[in-house]
Amino acid sequence: MAELLSSDYEVQQLYVTNRFLMEYPQFSAEPYELCKEKDLISMGTFQSNEYALAVAKMQTTPLDMSRVRFAIALDNVSDPGNLGTIIRIADWYGISLILAGEGTADLYSPKVINSSMGSFVRIQMHYVDLNTYFEENSVYKVYGAMLDGQDVHKASLEEYSLLLMGSESAGISDSLIKYIDQRITIPKIGGAESLNVAVSTAIICDSLLHN
Repeated sequence: MAELLSSDYEVQQLYVTNRFLMEYPQFSAEPYELCKEKDLISMGTFQSNEYALAVAKMQTTPLDMSRVRFAIALDNVSDPGNLGTIIRIADWYGISLILAGEGTADLYSPKVINSSMGSFVRIQMHYVDLNTYFEENSVYKVYGAMLDGQDVHKASLEEYSLLLMGSESAGISDSLIKYIDQRITIPKIGGAESLNVAVSTAIICDSLLHN
């Protein structure tokens, strides 16, 4: 909540408890309505809430890749928890933009917001048709996470690049494979069948950005 109130999101309504005001006195000047914990729970979607609830206006900013050196593209990442975690991972690594393709979860769903731990306020997320986007934009080198790819620890990151991640169950859609410039993979040592898409995103981002 503190990150939302400190961001450029327009907060339209704010409901807080005394506990919130005691722990975050810097926001006491904001217009708010004082509530009890049970009121916040009844208004929200979580089973517990001891602090605050805000109603904020969704942001609609035009897609601008002119200053973006490295971004993430998501194909059918439908689980809200995974999307929220990927947003948090992007924020950790200083990645400011995510392109969300067909089937990707809604940024503003409660589980995505909660899983992002406030990072959603610092990440631009744009829902696009990835086939159309890749067809019309060839500036970026596309790294695709695939089982038959090169060891990501041996891959070198070019200046303008996109990391394309598919769903855990189906991988990257067949229609998008032709746009991949370099297939990369996380080498398996043990016996696990697969990795969670958010975990994979973190490993690949770390490897590419530090190679």
